[in-house]
Parts: sequence; structure tokens; C-alpha cells
Amino acid sequence: MNIKVVKYANEDIPAMVDIWNEVIEDGVAFPQEDFLDEVSATEFFAQQTYTAVAKDTDSNEVCGLYILHPNNVGRCGHICNTSYAVNSSHRSKGIGEMLVRDSLIKGRECGFSILQFNAVVASNTYARKLYKKLGFIQLGVIPKGFRMKDGHYEDICPYYIEL
Repeated sequence: MNIKVVKYANEDIPAMVDIWNEVIEDGVAFPQEDFLDEVSATEFFAQQTYTAVAKDTDSNEVCGLYILHPNNVGRCGHICNTSYAVNSSHRSKGIGEMLVRDSLIKGRECGFSILQFNAVVASNTYARKLYKKLGFIQLGVIPKGFRMKDGHYEDICPYYIEL
């Protein structure tokens, strides 16, 4: 495998829908509950400030993705937010780290000076370990801030890093 993070193309959307919806179905990371189809995904991904895919350049397979967009507006418009998704068959191969590292560069290139995560689920230990490794600072804990798929609530941990 030779993974490269690149700006997405329309031909990537079917694979992106599958990856995004897999995370929605898992119900342990994204706050969204509605699945994307190719029509809604085309609009959704185009609306982001930047959308990238992790692609195996040998097979052209999309293995993961991220979206980058403002976290807020106006006087807080310098803060961006991102969401990452990696196909379950490609997890634990460093693709998530590649996506996060690329988003730090792209966030800066897009004019943002801070990247903030609003709701990292406390039990998402892989992500939390990665964010700490990359220099993100945890801002605290919001008790019972995330409703899991089975209906119970888990804490969330906001993080930020200066770009």
C-alpha cells in the first residue's frame, strides 16, 4: 500500500459515502445520525472548506477521509474543526495520523489559526492518544455529552491546537 492524502474528486464520493456511513452506523464517534447518499454527500463534501481522502495510489482505493470547516463564525471564525473517518479494514495502519497531519497543514493554508475538536468521545482512546502525540491540548471533560448508539451517554473531551 502506498497511501497519499489528496483533495477528493467526484469519482471518490461513492467510497467516501461508504466510509462516512460506516462511522455513522458504528454510532460511537460522529454526532450525525443520518446516512449520506451520493446526492447528499456530493453537496455535503463540496460545502466544506476542504475535503481530502487517503488514497492507495497503487489500487486507487479510498481508505479514509477528512472534512475541514469553520468551527464558528465572525470573531471565532479563525477556529476550524475537522472530522476524520477511516475504513474499518484499514484502521491501525497510520492512516488516521496521516489525515490529521494533513488537516493541520490545510487548516493553516485555509487561513485558520486554531483547530478545535468539540466532542471527542472519551472512550475513543486511539484518537485521544493520537491527538496527545501530535500536541493537542485537552480542554476538559463534558460529562455525558455524547449519546451512544445503544442510548447510554459517554463523556466527551474537547481538544485544540494552534496552527
